[in-house]
Amino acid sequence: MCKVNRREFLATGSAFLSLAAEAELLHGALPAAAAAQAAEVDKVGPDIYFHEGDVVSDNAPAVCNNGWIIFEDYVLVIDANFPAGAKLMISKIRSMTDKPIRFAFDTHHHGDHAYGNQVFVENGAVPVAHTGVIDEMRRYETGYYDSKPGRWEESAKQRPDVNASRLKPPSVLFPNELYFDDGKHRVELMHLGVAHTHGDAVAWLPKEKILFTGDMCVNGPYNFVGDGETGKWVATLEAAKKLGAEVVCTGHGPRSTLSVLDDQQAFFKALQDQVGSRMAGVSPEQTKAQIEAIRAALKANAQVARYVSDPGAHDGFPSQVQKVYEELNGKKLVALLDEPQVARHHHARSHGVG
Repeated sequence: MCKVNRREFLATGSAFLSLAAEAELLHGALPAAAAAQAAEVDKVGPDIYFHEGDVVSDNAPAVCNNGWIIFEDYVLVIDANFPAGAKLMISKIRSMTDKPIRFAFDTHHHGDHAYGNQVFVENGAVPVAHTGVIDEMRRYETGYYDSKPGRWEESAKQRPDVNASRLKPPSVLFPNELYFDDGKHRVELMHLGVAHTHGDAVAWLPKEKILFTGDMCVNGPYNFVGDGETGKWVATLEAAKKLGAEVVCTGHGPRSTLSVLDDQQAFFKALQDQVGSRMAGVSPEQTKAQIEAIRAALKANAQVARYVSDPGAHDGFPSQVQKVYEELNGKKLVALLDEPQVARHHHARSHGVG
């Protein structure tokens, strides 16, 4: 009789499961992108894993970064991703353990972090989030909470996996903190303040000093400011720095160390300084030139250069200037009135929609 131990069985079975999952991602619409998502999972601690999503390939299955912690009796997942990404993460988790996936923590309400909730529910998990996530969903997901199409419907037009699923808001909510602790691992879900959105929360592992930030902190030109406040964002990053993380798993881009929180914060501070000094009294005709001057100044700053997007199809930098100007002056730049909507489009394109 063939003897196969439990780990070998899981590894072998998951190989078939992973292939099957990737074949059906997005209903076969994007096999190349699915294959690209088969990257090795990054083990950042005992029973603690990180997976870097793909924000380069159009319509990639798994767009945001994910994490998961294998507790004694269950698995906690960090971010639900898109439906296709959720399926891919489940296949990867199943390659490691047959413990039930009980919870999927949405770090915020955006589709690339929360639209996979229904997939996790169908696999036995409960979506968890800060109360602000529901507030944000009520504002933007009008197709679910009201009668007119909202962001889900917009995404469903572009992504077959979203179209084939349905929006599932988180049903376990916390106002400030929620802890998971089995004696070996402790994960603290915390709302540290407004940042990328008004519902941001992080997952902090104090024993291992590992922080999963969601999009409160990213590692590259992935900052969408339309649903948050950059002034409060700086303060929230300061609160995150005080935790003393040694490993920082960002919402997009490679994982890093505590320094990435400094860099993200420095970007917004530099942007605020540049906008404050260069945009005062600027005429509509001079606006574009000043934006490019600000871009060049930030690009010349080695600490923050990677956060500055380049001009082109996915350029969200003008909207960042517009947002900071509005926060500093209480009014919009007339020449950039359309930039928030343009930025929303860029955010969608660069986060797997369209």
